[in-house]
Amino acid sequence: MLARLLATNGDWVLTVARVVLGVAFFVHGSQKLLGWFGGHGLSATVRTFRDQMGIPAPLTYLAIAAEFFGGLGLIVGLLARVAALGIAITMIVAMFKVHLKFGFLLNWFGDRPGHGIEYHLLALALALLIIVHGAGAFSLDLALYRRLASPERVALHFNLIVPFLFRARRMLLK
Repeated sequence: MLARLLATNGDWVLTVARVVLGVAFFVHGSQKLLGWFGGHGLSATVRTFRDQMGIPAPLTYLAIAAEFFGGLGLIVGLLARVAALGIAITMIVAMFKVHLKFGFLLNWFGDRPGHGIEYHLLALALALLIIVHGAGAFSLDLALYRRLASPERVALHFNLIVPFLFRARRMLLK
C-alpha cells in the first residue's frame, strides 16, 4: 500500500508542477498560520473564516494545515499524493463556498468585490497531475519508493520505459 502511494518516476514535468504548487501553497499557508508574507496569522484567519465565510474553526485549521504542510510536502516531494489531495479538497471548498459567485476571472485591478475561480482551477489541475502520477524527480517519494519497491516492480517500470526510449531514438535517427 505504501509503495503504491509513493510510486512515481523521474519525470521532470511532475517535479516542476509539484514544486510550483508547493511553493504557492506554502506561501498561502504561511500567511494564514504564521502571518508571514503579509498574512494576518492563525487567530485572525480563523476569526475571518468563521465570521465572514461561515467556515467552522476545525475546518479552517484543516485548510491551513493542508496549505502549509501540504505545500512543504510538495516542495520536498514527501507523500506528494496526500499533500496534493489536501490542497485539491481545499481548493474545491474555496471555489464553491467563496469564489464561484465572483465568476471565473481573478480581480486583477481590485475593481470588483472578489476573485473568481481561475486560480483554483489551475491549482486543481496541478494537484490532479500529482495525485495521478506522483511526485516525479528529486522527490523523497521516489527515493523511498526505490527502497520499498520490490525489484520486480522497479523492473516493470523500467521495462515499460526502455522500449519506448529505444523506439523514440530510432525515429529520431532516421
